Amino acid sequence: MELNGWEMWVGEAIAKLHSLQILRSLRPILQSASIPNPDHQFQVFDAPNQWDRASVELLISQSTFQKWLHNLPSSGDDNDVVCENGKAADKADGEFKKLIVFSGNDYLGLSSHPMVRDAAIKAAQEHGMGPRGSALICGYTSYHRLLESSLANLKRKEDCLLCPTGFSANMAFMTAVGNIGRLMAGRKPSKDERIAIFSDSLNHASIIDGIRLAEKQGNAVAFVYRHCDMYHLDELLSNCPMEKKVVVTDSLFSMDGDFAPMVELAKLRKKHGFLFVIDDAHSTFVCGQNGGGAAEMFDCEDAVDISIGTLSKAAGCHGGFIACSKKWKLLIQSTGRAFIFSTSTPVPVAAAAHASVIVAKKEAWRRTAIQQRVQEFRVLTGFPVESHIISFVVGSEEKALKASRHLLKSGFHITAIRPPTVAPNSCRLRITLSAAHTTDDLTKLRNALAECVDLNQIQLFTCSKL
Repeated sequence: MELNGWEMWVGEAIAKLHSLQILRSLRPILQSASIPNPDHQFQVFDAPNQWDRASVELLISQSTFQKWLHNLPSSGDDNDVVCENGKAADKADGEFKKLIVFSGNDYLGLSSHPMVRDAAIKAAQEHGMGPRGSALICGYTSYHRLLESSLANLKRKEDCLLCPTGFSANMAFMTAVGNIGRLMAGRKPSKDERIAIFSDSLNHASIIDGIRLAEKQGNAVAFVYRHCDMYHLDELLSNCPMEKKVVVTDSLFSMDGDFAPMVELAKLRKKHGFLFVIDDAHSTFVCGQNGGGAAEMFDCEDAVDISIGTLSKAAGCHGGFIACSKKWKLLIQSTGRAFIFSTSTPVPVAAAAHASVIVAKKEAWRRTAIQQRVQEFRVLTGFPVESHIISFVVGSEEKALKASRHLLKSGFHITAIRPPTVAPNSCRLRITLSAAHTTDDLTKLRNALAECVDLNQIQLFTCSKL
């Protein structure tokens, strides 16, 4: 089978949608002339500034701290104050507890960048919050289109579809790809006409839920391969009689911190001709010379057909996206229910995210800084960590909660990860590094960790399946 077989099938599905007169179009509503040009020169900086610490430092009231410490439930109606970057410290000395955040996903510290904040403020002042509906009705503006173009360029793809969240992006894609067999057959597809989706056993919940929905609709059949086991995947692909095959994987696994074997997957794609889809949520903006993600870092961008991502992590904003060809975009926006029936991203959020894309690419020192933190953590602890996500598996819930409480007392916000997020007896401390952390932060964290866990016996990550 030719590697372009999928583009042919997508073309046939689009032709069927056209004949049924249900192709859906995106028509951006033009905003004022103040929209920044794609080549607009945002002010960028070549070193950390005071605002960067706001992404990893916070102050909480002592009453809130005590509740966290004793794991007391909260209705959310408490009047406790949570402050960032020491802004409330002068109000009442001793009333606040400072914490260094090692549990967030703002890997580059961009949520507090002045260009990102200013872009949101300016758009809100001129256009309000919006949006006024779903993207297909009246919620798609030139701000959204500008963001899509910048993401397509970053991912070296022909186009991009903006979604409200990363979760909805995965759901929309999985249901859209599942619909191809049904559209081509003009009826409920037979088993061999369905889409065969091969999924890593530790893929994100949004991928799993999307596949389950496609299966329930009778459009797809799922095959789960052992975590990063290319021999198992090759075996499953070789023994599958179905023609239309998709392989989907996280590029960087959010609870384990290990990368998918991107180069080996690219080789298998050449052998089997499957559609290669990655969820690049935790690598986008962080990995690769330009922040293009895991595919850029492993030099296999051309092998990745669909790159799904989020703007709520290293971009420091909110939203999801699907970088793909124009044909795929047309299919997904016409059949991906999670996209079609969701309200569009608010205009200020789209404006801020666009600023973040530009700043992330230009302030390359942030990627250098986070890689330096990874190397420093490796030296300090002796653990061969692969990425900015570090998963210390401690075993039982009791052990994880006890360690998390000790770290909280020591001034570190690190949440214990427990079932159902991870498998029983694989509870862990999920530590995330940021470009805004310092070497001193890491040294103090290492010392606090040594007081609550045995660093000589700790597991770095687990490949167990839920």
